[in-house]
Amino acid sequence: MLRRDIFRAGLAGAVGLFGLRRASAAPAGERLKVAYHLSDADKVNFVLGNIKNHYEGTGGNVDIVLVVHGPALAAFKTKGASGAISSRFAGLVQQGLAPQACGNTMHGMEITLADLLGGFQVAEKGGVVKLAELQRQGYVYLRP
Repeated sequence: MLRRDIFRAGLAGAVGLFGLRRASAAPAGERLKVAYHLSDADKVNFVLGNIKNHYEGTGGNVDIVLVVHGPALAAFKTKGASGAISSRFAGLVQQGLAPQACGNTMHGMEITLADLLGGFQVAEKGGVVKLAELQRQGYVYLRP
């Protein structure tokens, strides 16, 4: 009898969480808000590809913020960024991508906004703080 009660309680909790998650999703016709988290230098092309697919998959009906910190930020330096990354990134910014560079990483790497590809803004309080703020504002968090 006890096992059945535990199972029912767990099932009820799971159904409740699922219902809560669906209720927090954007209603049909509303723009989805997504925050991508990028810190791994080896995932830069992969994440930019995901963002491109996200714009295409939603017909552009999405607001995307890319928060970059740690080693990945070096890939976006004007001097040293590959042509493929520069081109792909510029196209995504034209589609509406809002890139944010971690202020702490910039300070630690001695990078200024002028050193980065066009479109970046500084997350003054840090990348992880910016990600938490975006989640509080209803952004879906993705870390590919």
